[in-house]
Amino acid sequence: MSRVLISRRAVLSAMPAAAVLAAPGWAQTLSARVAALGGPGLLRSYDVAGTGDFDRTQANCAYVYDNAVAGLALLAAGDPAGARRIGAALVQAQQTDRFWHDGRLRNAYRAGPAEPGPYKLPGWWDDAAGRWMEDGYQAGTATGVVAWAMLLWIGLSEHGDGEVFRAAAQRAAAWIQTQRAPRGYAGGVIGFEPSPQRLAWVSTEHNIDVAAAFAALGRLEAAAHARDFVAGMWQAGQGRFAIGLRPDGSLNDDSAVDANLWPLLTAFARPAWRPALTWVLARHALPVDAPVGVDFNTDRDGIWLEGTAITALACKRLGVDASRLMATLRAQTSPGGLIYACSTPTLTTGLSTGLDTTAPDLLYFRRPHIAPTAWAVLAALTATPFPRARE
Repeated sequence: MSRVLISRRAVLSAMPAAAVLAAPGWAQTLSARVAALGGPGLLRSYDVAGTGDFDRTQANCAYVYDNAVAGLALLAAGDPAGARRIGAALVQAQQTDRFWHDGRLRNAYRAGPAEPGPYKLPGWWDDAAGRWMEDGYQAGTATGVVAWAMLLWIGLSEHGDGEVFRAAAQRAAAWIQTQRAPRGYAGGVIGFEPSPQRLAWVSTEHNIDVAAAFAALGRLEAAAHARDFVAGMWQAGQGRFAIGLRPDGSLNDDSAVDANLWPLLTAFARPAWRPALTWVLARHALPVDAPVGVDFNTDRDGIWLEGTAITALACKRLGVDASRLMATLRAQTSPGGLIYACSTPTLTTGLSTGLDTTAPDLLYFRRPHIAPTAWAVLAALTATPFPRARE
């Protein structure tokens, strides 16, 4: 397969003079930020502030998942040209990696306009060490992250440059196949080339993404392998999904909003799974008696705004009132137009970013964030980011 780059000139010439946006506010913020890239590029995930560790490590970081959801939101809002800039940058990142040439993407890249040469990774200067530093998670590859890039490419394939975007999605699918486990697809890898470490756990959330992306590509057996894993995580007695499998193959029966609600937004949703929304509203919502938001997990130590937007979308698609959730999203919008990641200074998730699943080091910080803003656009439009299966 030839490695064809999408030229900056081709993307610019395809853009309309003014994007017609179906959703005001959040969509306009995303569209304006993408337009400011001046061509293919990636959005910085967080508007950082201060000089702490989080802000230093995120100052030039564009997470692939955040950008993929932003691209899908722009497609839903009527700005395919903006979405194409993100999608083209991800194609370039896949094709010009400094080491890997097997279809994978890193979890994050350098924010800003795409530049010639190997696509740069985020990082920061460490005065104490006297050298440039990179993060092992950002340099690694999560299976679900690759699937989200595929979902954006599949969506873009219907808006021009279809061959290029579908080819990129097929290359990414081939890499995901290397993560196939006896049940579902494993988590991916973490760390640096040439020998990143394998993540042996299997995530419900990741397999939702993989099932949807593979089905849209017509990879039906591979899609069924992921879909069967998701169905197997359904805990019928409790009316909700478990979070996945631990590295030793045992059930991780923790609860997460995305793992419970994303299945309801897919083409393979089952009526029997509808109680998952009731579970989220009962176990993740704050306050308990009149939900205005949801937490990532069930400790309810603050409102996770991305999850709140996801819940609002699920409610609207299932005919449940989401007005209080949408009001929270509007109230938690920063002066710059992005929604904050969480309502508290920090928010726990109970999850780990690395090999040790007993060390819950994944935290959210109260910074304006691309992902909840993109999900809020989808919620405002009652639009699912998951495509229909290809027959």
